[in-house]
Amino acid sequence: MGLRQALALPYQWIEIDTRKGETRTPQFLAMNGAGQVPTVAFDDGRTLAQSNAIMRYLARDSALIPRDAFTAAKMDEWLFWEQYSHEPYIAVCRFLMVYLGKDASELDPEKVKRGYAALDRMEQHLSANRFFAGEAVSLADVSLLAYTRVAHEGGFDLGRYAAIRRWIGETEALLGLPPAR
Repeated sequence: MGLRQALALPYQWIEIDTRKGETRTPQFLAMNGAGQVPTVAFDDGRTLAQSNAIMRYLARDSALIPRDAFTAAKMDEWLFWEQYSHEPYIAVCRFLMVYLGKDASELDPEKVKRGYAALDRMEQHLSANRFFAGEAVSLADVSLLAYTRVAHEGGFDLGRYAAIRRWIGETEALLGLPPAR
């Protein structure tokens, strides 16, 4: 949502219900053999999967990718970190609560612990830095914002994370997003 708005990209959204097996149909598997969302299908027939690969492609000529090679590499560092140390915990807990109706008390304590560890790491970084890669918002911020701004929906309390809350508000405003509920 944030990237599409920031780049004013035209698109057609097609809702895919993973719980109903819609990513396992022959039609979907022809686009993405891994059977995962998100997947983008371009008008010329090419497809691209994995959220950060999609974002990197769509933003390739934008200011969201730092021009300095080292800063761009730091952005990539945070993109990889998001996929392996943030999303598996914060997004999964949110999915269980929002889409499967689980209560916070039913969540895997290890996932919750690792989710808070991810938030602690973000807070530490943002206490000394305005953004995740350099002095301007980048794809690292877009990627991390997606689930951090709704972490409370996964049972995570952002009350003790002043730097994260500041960053969420500033990044939402810069990307033209309404504040998360």
